[in-house]
Amino acid sequence: MDSVYKSDLNRDVAPARPGEFDALHIGALRIWPPVVLAPMAGVTNYPFRSLCRRFGAGLYVSEMITARPLVEGNQKTLRIADFGADESPRSLQLYGVDPYYVGEATKRLVGEGRVDHIDMNFGCPVRKVTSKGGGAAIPVKPRLLAAIVRACVSNAGRVPVTIKFRMGIHDALLTFLDAGRVGESEGCRAVGLHARTAAQLYDGEARWSAIAELKQAVRSIPVLGNGDIWEAEDALRMMRSTQCDGVIVGRGCLGRPWLFRDLASVFSGCEPENPPPLGGIRDIMLEHAALLTTWFGERTAMRAFRRHATWYTKGFRGSAELRQRLMQITTLEDLRQALIGIDAAEAFPPTAMRVPRGKGSGTQSVSLPENYLLDRDDATPPGPEAEDEFSGG
Repeated sequence: MDSVYKSDLNRDVAPARPGEFDALHIGALRIWPPVVLAPMAGVTNYPFRSLCRRFGAGLYVSEMITARPLVEGNQKTLRIADFGADESPRSLQLYGVDPYYVGEATKRLVGEGRVDHIDMNFGCPVRKVTSKGGGAAIPVKPRLLAAIVRACVSNAGRVPVTIKFRMGIHDALLTFLDAGRVGESEGCRAVGLHARTAAQLYDGEARWSAIAELKQAVRSIPVLGNGDIWEAEDALRMMRSTQCDGVIVGRGCLGRPWLFRDLASVFSGCEPENPPPLGGIRDIMLEHAALLTTWFGERTAMRAFRRHATWYTKGFRGSAELRQRLMQITTLEDLRQALIGIDAAEAFPPTAMRVPRGKGSGTQSVSLPENYLLDRDDATPPGPEAEDEFSGG
């Protein structure tokens, strides 16, 4: 591999040595390499999951669904919860703020045989969610968090449950150690930490030292690290420096599903291949768009694919003009026509290796309900306004 495709951070990072890392075990699930695709709203649908799976093994989690509308039979929620016929294991992220609805949703998912793994999300930093006591605000109240997790675990049977959360609200209100201990004590099979606070949103660097701290506090179940896995070697650095048991990959694979191929390579002791040139990326784009069309229908698929097209082409020469054409596509043929004339041999730009995709940068002042911090032992669930179908973390 040409070293131009390794950042200075990773230039001296060697692939894994034989036996250096173990497979990730989540209940009865054995995951190798120990890599999990993070749920991302509007992104990690079955077509994208299947594309990532083709590049490498691991665990691929669905888009997040919300417990209350699932229990009430909302058809859109049920559609998001769909898996491909060939998909195994079937991993789904569930969000809820009320133990009753979380328990009923879990009963339905497990009783209908829909899932092999449930991940619960307690990391959403969105203002309209936290201001009502949902998302990243829930771990502030450990008894409420425990009640929600207990409702899921107790109704999941043999289906393993995991939870994901952030470091806390801000640096003066960190909750991740309590959240990890709640997950461990309530029967979760793993916990995952996005090593940023809600106030950070997606800004700056993830603080991997918090992952190491959580690993020291939670000993009986796996701890997964999330944040700034842009190159395959980042996963090795994270696991070596924190002793975590696996990594969660989010924005780093947007427009770069071959990152999972690279991860499989480094965990197997090999150097990753070069990224595909622009012609190879064109072929991946067309494959991705065709999968979306089969799943959603052409009109919906092409509208959804536009932002993927931006991520795929970021950093290439003349990509701004190309993206203008790609933002107008309404059919697969439009996409094919928009890609005519590209320089198929143009190499992947090294400067694009670590360019953030997806969520933008910037910090925030986190909004919580009035008097929310006066009684952190309160386990009263917030109302349905604390739920949001696109609450990611």
